[in-house]
Amino acid sequence: MKRLIFLTGFAGTGKTTVGRLVAERLHWDFLDTDEMVVLRAGKSIPTIFRGEGEEAFRALERAVLADAAGSEDTVVSCGGGAVVDPANRELMQQGLVVCLEARPETVLARLRPAMEALSDEERPLLAGPDPLERIRSLKAERQPVYAAADWTVHTDPLSPEDAANEVVRAWAQLGAPAIWASEADVAAVVRSEMGPYPVLVGWGLLSGLGDRLRQVGLARSAWLVTDEHVGGLYAKQALASIRAAGLEGDALVLPPGEPTKSFESLSRIYAWLAAHHAERGDAVIALGGGVVGDLAGTVAATYVRGMPFVQVPTSLLAMVDASIGGKVAVNLPEGKNLVGAFFPPRLVLADVATLATLPPRACTEGWAEVVKHGFILDLDYLDTLEEQADLLKALAPEPTVAAIARSVAIKAAVVSRDEHETSGLRSLLNYGHTVGHALEAVTGYQTLLHGEAVAIGMVGAARISHRMGLLSSDDLARHDAIIARFGLPTRCPPVAMPALHAAMRLDKKVQGGSQRWVLLERLGLATLHDDVPAEAVDSVIAELMRAV
Repeated sequence: MKRLIFLTGFAGTGKTTVGRLVAERLHWDFLDTDEMVVLRAGKSIPTIFRGEGEEAFRALERAVLADAAGSEDTVVSCGGGAVVDPANRELMQQGLVVCLEARPETVLARLRPAMEALSDEERPLLAGPDPLERIRSLKAERQPVYAAADWTVHTDPLSPEDAANEVVRAWAQLGAPAIWASEADVAAVVRSEMGPYPVLVGWGLLSGLGDRLRQVGLARSAWLVTDEHVGGLYAKQALASIRAAGLEGDALVLPPGEPTKSFESLSRIYAWLAAHHAERGDAVIALGGGVVGDLAGTVAATYVRGMPFVQVPTSLLAMVDASIGGKVAVNLPEGKNLVGAFFPPRLVLADVATLATLPPRACTEGWAEVVKHGFILDLDYLDTLEEQADLLKALAPEPTVAAIARSVAIKAAVVSRDEHETSGLRSLLNYGHTVGHALEAVTGYQTLLHGEAVAIGMVGAARISHRMGLLSSDDLARHDAIIARFGLPTRCPPVAMPALHAAMRLDKKVQGGSQRWVLLERLGLATLHDDVPAEAVDSVIAELMRAV
């Protein structure tokens, strides 16, 4: 699909007015086929009809539409009858076709003021004793071809600005993802109820952030949320790219770390957006790791009842996990991610080059989520990670981009099939998280990084799998060796068991009072279980603590 939007619909539905607004927001060109016909013929459309007939007008219309279809980054307003011609419909298939619809009464009310000064010859729609019936008749004839559009916007209750917002939303959901399919940096396109979105993975992508925002239909203001570590390194570059693309923007810099993912931080961001008069069409951009992504995503999901959201992850953990799938949340003292929503982004842009500035420990923790994808779903990928571990830990560009892109593709495939964790498939991504999240909570989010806690949780889950007769001794040994190979912990710091039990009971995977565990039947194959004996869990955790 080309970067083209064709607006069709009956006269009076607002194609020209709305089309100009859409073009302005996307920073595209605007063409009106009626205006192009007049320019090419050197005479008005009524004059063409009187002197040469409708067939001559339709030939001119077909010619100018062909010219328009040769454009890119263009919104084309088509004459009300253009879509009736099969040749024209074929031309329009090169882009996204959006039909603007309105009731006959609305059409008549909109057309009458502009047409009253014209003669019957110049206003054929209103000629005769019953113009409303004439409009109904013509609309009924054309309705089958209008209905074949990719998207329909009913403009009766909408202002031109709101109608334009709907067209831009259509482009973001239906048009833009088709474009990404041909781009080398696209690791996956995630399918969501709110529309598909691309996940870009590459080296040096941050400088093109502004252009990418425009490509997904975001062409207003962009409000950047980041933390002190990442903001000092990349906020200026991100804002420069945003402004170079013609968008306004500013950044809010927050303290780093898990404690920032709180209601207090939410209130601070809300106040900042209100002070800047942020609107629903503006974008909230998360520049940073999983904490920033979760926090900014929760804001985007709730401020003015929802704003477009963009993830720009700069940590390995966020690139392969937190930024994909639409889960956003903040923490409570009782547990992690207990208040939040499913709110997918419009775009995820992962610049792998930013990993080079991560502290070594922060980079290392990310490999936990990477190897997790191999453990639960893809043995061939796990083999590759094991073979290339030294190159990956050194962040060699080519293998690191390839490994992250494959990890992204695995998660994207899962969440596309089970966005809201209703089938159980997405729950497999929680391998290692039952114990991992509990460890984070009971240590006050201070002792362990998330990836470190997940690594320990995976070691515990693998041992439980082995005790229940699922995972072989050889697979268990290889499992722990791979975790250790990437520099991740395999043992648990001392914690109070009652507190750990309490934290696990608050885990989101608890259903009907039963703890659901993700266990391994073999490397590359995970399954869900709610029959894990409590004594097996306690014994394994005690074993991991004794080995410290």
